[in-house]
Amino acid sequence: MTRNLKGKIAVITGGASGIGQAFAHRLAQDGADIAFADVKDGAETCRLVEAEGRRVYAGLCDVTKPDEVACFAAEVETALGAADILVNNVGIFPLRPFDELSFEEWRQLQAINVDSFFLFSKAFVPAMKKKGQGRIVNMSSTTFWLNIEHYVAYITSKAAAIGFTRGLANELGPFGITVNAIAPSLVKNATTEASALAGMFDVMASMQAIKRVQVPADLVGTLSFLVSDDAAFITGQTIVVDGGVIKH
Repeated sequence: MTRNLKGKIAVITGGASGIGQAFAHRLAQDGADIAFADVKDGAETCRLVEAEGRRVYAGLCDVTKPDEVACFAAEVETALGAADILVNNVGIFPLRPFDELSFEEWRQLQAINVDSFFLFSKAFVPAMKKKGQGRIVNMSSTTFWLNIEHYVAYITSKAAAIGFTRGLANELGPFGITVNAIAPSLVKNATTEASALAGMFDVMASMQAIKRVQVPADLVGTLSFLVSDDAAFITGQTIVVDGGVIKH
């Protein structure tokens, strides 16, 4: 099922591949024009969006640098118009025992996984306020609730995503802007398959009520709902999409 997002402009961080690419494709199917920021080539995502008859803008952007984010936001408005939807999706997930984790690695992860949410929201919220409406969706993770070793920095960042979601929802609600989060489990894509997590897919599936490996397509329906008019009275929430591992 697709939703009517015609006339809407959606901005997605980390949209060149994986979950971000799946999000871009689905929102384009829903009728939205798409802008996405990444440090990787986004040609494939552009083809998927254009195949749906939608406009697309791909920007190379270091999401941790305020000047680059501000420049990207200005370019998006020039190319497509003022954004209606922001999906803070970008994230990294290095597996590192706490004793081996350097402060530089800690800061890099927080900069990408947390600071980027702040920077992109600061860049795109003003236009949403002017419109009197907007949707922000932040990506968290079920690791916040699970007992997983060697993920201290990552779990901290995903807890911050939930706190950021709740706090920002309070401030932006009066302006017609909703802020919610999605928390997936381990999602199988090219990035996770090439990581130290590759051996964990079947383990996670065995913990789920729905016993199959999670893929990006399992997340797109929740995003589509949260950015639609049907979710206009839902804000400050974290929606777990993990096949039934976390129940709360």
